[in-house]
Amino acid sequence: MYDIILPFAINDLDGRELLAAGSKLDATEIVSIASKGRQMKYEHRCMLEHGSIRSDLKRYMNDGEYSFIFGGPEGIEAHLHRIGDLPIPTPLLHILDEFRSSDIYTYRHSLIVFSLTSLLMEKMFMSQASKKMLLVGPIHDIGKRLIPKEILHKKTPLTRQERNLLELHPITGYILLSHYFGDHYHPAAQVALNHHERRDGSGYPRGINELDLLVEMVATCDVYDALVSSRPYRPVNYDNRSALEELTNIAEAEALDWRCVQSLIGQNRSGHPTPDKVDVSLQKRGTPPTNNCYAQIVDE
Repeated sequence: MYDIILPFAINDLDGRELLAAGSKLDATEIVSIASKGRQMKYEHRCMLEHGSIRSDLKRYMNDGEYSFIFGGPEGIEAHLHRIGDLPIPTPLLHILDEFRSSDIYTYRHSLIVFSLTSLLMEKMFMSQASKKMLLVGPIHDIGKRLIPKEILHKKTPLTRQERNLLELHPITGYILLSHYFGDHYHPAAQVALNHHERRDGSGYPRGINELDLLVEMVATCDVYDALVSSRPYRPVNYDNRSALEELTNIAEAEALDWRCVQSLIGQNRSGHPTPDKVDVSLQKRGTPPTNNCYAQIVDE
């Protein structure tokens, strides 16, 4: 089904090999990986009560443009209350702990994409989203655990080989989540696999163009936060106007769902209108930052 060969082994947190280096990830392999995960019966804990996640998330949600998006301190508290108890396999919480200590970009980004995606679910008439659906945000990038930190934190353009390795993180996340949830169809596993795909077929790792709405939500929030937040590969962030205009450009090219982009734009407007009430201006007045190395490739 996937026919993707991984150049390195995939191990769980206890060192058990899930997929050997050089193996082809196909339908048979992923079913076996999920089946073995079900047999492990991992303990689940509430994500928001683990370590400093709640306090970190509140701080990130109250920073910069996000304070307005979430409605300030009162809106943030109300949003977290609506999320409530969100059980997650303990090993995945330990991976978030690893990110917090060694890859703060991914840690912060994971929490913000979680909060943004859950907000979009509310705005797009998905207020009764299941706990499984809510989990698509905080662990969509869990596969970056297996990508070398020198690639994730590189400040200059990547080589083609480095880019190829980076683009494996949706696959490695899919494998890990299929194992820890014991279900390769779990929404979190599917979103991890597909959040860099685009509806025009221009994404990776498989170049598919039929995307679930949950994937579109996470993809939209993923791109937005990557634009407005600090990243190693550019000296300054996008300002909010330029970031929203960049999302509009992507939606105009039919690579992202218009409804998701409208919903996020609505959260940046007074009164936080629902997507059906948002008219998107196609006039571009923003100024993207210069010296942005993202997606640039250099010779080996």
